[in-house]
Amino acid sequence: MTSASALRDTTEMTQPQGISAAVLELLASRICHDLISPVGAVNNGVEFLEEMGAGAGSEAIQLIAHSARQASVRLQAFRICYGAGGRDANIKPEDIKKTFEALTEADGKIAQSWDPHANLGFAERPTGYCKILMGAMMLGAECLPKGGIIKVKAGSGEETLIHAEGQDAVVRPGVEDAMTLSADPANLDPRLVHPYAISVLAQSYGLKLSFAQKESGRIVISLTRA
Repeated sequence: MTSASALRDTTEMTQPQGISAAVLELLASRICHDLISPVGAVNNGVEFLEEMGAGAGSEAIQLIAHSARQASVRLQAFRICYGAGGRDANIKPEDIKKTFEALTEADGKIAQSWDPHANLGFAERPTGYCKILMGAMMLGAECLPKGGIIKVKAGSGEETLIHAEGQDAVVRPGVEDAMTLSADPANLDPRLVHPYAISVLAQSYGLKLSFAQKESGRIVISLTRA
């Protein structure tokens, strides 16, 4: 007789390629690196307020508010991308667009142009779809060192295409091997751990990420069923 846990494994998630302790450490380092700047700025602002009191003026308050917002949106993006809450069926593409906008608005380098209510290639979104979409858009942004625009649209059949378009758009060395899980986990670094981890997560939900196009000024990431 099939146990309840075994049935749950086969209906909700497949067994992905494992993540070693070293990869988990790299992922934690990546998250901490992205959070340390805004959290540190909040701490500095609080210390300044404590020292100066009313004389600190509005600048300290503005610094704290801005930095706290940055920490909050990064945590939200990480929660969707890496956390168990990201597979919640109540999370929809419009939530991903809103979170990604908040994530990228600070430096103003990355914009997005897509309709989260449009057909994105799946008549019925698979479990974990929005989680993997969030990770793919973050990866697309990393392909735009000089900024650009992210577009999301339907591909061929059950396929979502994430376009990263901008000057000098590029897939950095090692990223494709990490995303296809052909890289040796021992050779990963904090820069490569995101494409590796998001592909492991995609695999666990029966999904797959790959580069559909790599050309001057445009990188296209494909999200399909595995």
